[in-house]
Amino acid sequence: MDYGNIAGSDKPVSRLVIGSMVCNVETMDGTHSLLDAFVAAGGTAIDTAHIYGGGKSEMAVGQWMHERGNRDSIFLIGKGAHPDANGSKVNSKGIAQDIAESLERLQTNTIDLYLLHRDDTSVPVDEIVDILNKHKISGDVNQFGGSNWTVERIQAANDYAAQHGLQGFAASSPHLSLAASTEPLWGGCVTLDEAGKAWHSQTQMPLFPWSAQARGFFTGRFSPEDISNADMVRVYYRPDNWERLKRATELGADRGVSANNVALAWVLHQKFPVFALFGPANVEELDSSLPALELKLTDAETAWLNLETETV
Repeated sequence: MDYGNIAGSDKPVSRLVIGSMVCNVETMDGTHSLLDAFVAAGGTAIDTAHIYGGGKSEMAVGQWMHERGNRDSIFLIGKGAHPDANGSKVNSKGIAQDIAESLERLQTNTIDLYLLHRDDTSVPVDEIVDILNKHKISGDVNQFGGSNWTVERIQAANDYAAQHGLQGFAASSPHLSLAASTEPLWGGCVTLDEAGKAWHSQTQMPLFPWSAQARGFFTGRFSPEDISNADMVRVYYRPDNWERLKRATELGADRGVSANNVALAWVLHQKFPVFALFGPANVEELDSSLPALELKLTDAETAWLNLETETV
């Protein structure tokens, strides 16, 4: 396993971050086997969210950490303030409620990195920064950032924080994968574009991209003829992505790994710190992703895979 660090934390952060959406307090055997295998492989970072499983995912992760006694060694990522039936929760009350409920479910006193699950651009960034700093001062969260925030909003938030001696955003978590997306998978989602990559290269802000493996697009389970998965068709089915799949398959064959490993290695091979979120459903899927860490791509290979050049 490879590791990096997040400013303000002394915990090593594994560059593969396991998603907890499949974890459920009602099926703890599966949660135990998956998270135990992740830790055995050297994993330290777990991604959770207030809305996952209606809270049952956070409860499962909390129970697992309690039973294993390993909270201090886990870099815990939490997300909250996702809009609900009543609308936006990017406000003092909504953020406070979600944090309090997440801490209780996770059986912990603090979340290492707290991400606002969505942005609400009608709320000024100064208000949001002030709210999040109160939770940092109280110890509810150690660091914070944004999931599905544009780099322009993050920059504005950090400019305000710097001007007022406050903590700014420490990380960002948009969508990024080798497969380009035609439209957002879910409402309010943000995909990192070329301008966003340039901004991250300049600022060196850590990126925690979700769906780093494009929901299995590179596993061979999908083809232009199979249109049974409406979401995959809507988001990823496009000629340039089939060419990316072809090239990833060719490079993988040359290097002795799967196309899915190549696609994940591409995400990790950026010019800024990347901690890729992946969501294995079981131990077998987890194990199949680990070879991506050993695959070191060249800049020429990275550009070729992304169709920026015709040859390596």
